[in-house]
Amino acid sequence: MEVLQNRSPRGPRTDYSELTMNARDALRLQQLEEYQAARLCISHYMHLCDRLDTPEIVQAIGALFTANACWEGVGEPYATRLGRHQGREAIMTMMAGYVRKPAHFAMNAHFLCSEALWHEPDGQLKGRWLMLQTSAFSAGGAHLNAAEIEVTFTPGEPGMVMAHFTTRNLFSRPVDHWQAADALPVPDKN
Repeated sequence: MEVLQNRSPRGPRTDYSELTMNARDALRLQQLEEYQAARLCISHYMHLCDRLDTPEIVQAIGALFTANACWEGVGEPYATRLGRHQGREAIMTMMAGYVRKPAHFAMNAHFLCSEALWHEPDGQLKGRWLMLQTSAFSAGGAHLNAAEIEVTFTPGEPGMVMAHFTTRNLFSRPVDHWQAADALPVPDKN
């Protein structure tokens, strides 16, 4: 490995073009890239669900699933309330049910944490997250939900797409409201 003569503010640049990777390193790099692609996919999905108010958003959500994907609520109350939807078209039809005037959600925010990503022995990429969803509804009321999300990913265009998505309720409760009229405390500007 040769250090190039030109320097950047961070120090000398290294020329890696002559390095070769062994098969183990190549597999590890591929897995890391797949993990990042899965993170981008689920993050984009949640971002779109927070803005679920147009047919174009429904189309964009559909593009994040394989043609024969499964989206399902597991355990109660999600199995009954959310159901099971097989195939991209069925998933899009379910999502389209939230698109109305005025929008179903006046405010919706999903928060993901406690991420775990791994490859099964057969090579399938799986992910698990805890999700907190804060919602206010145009019809009135607000809700707080926590769920466990599990996803099986597969390579798609671009990056990873979802082949199987499950959500299992951990708790759910109505709340009074999310947006308070109280002044937000900030430091005085001198």
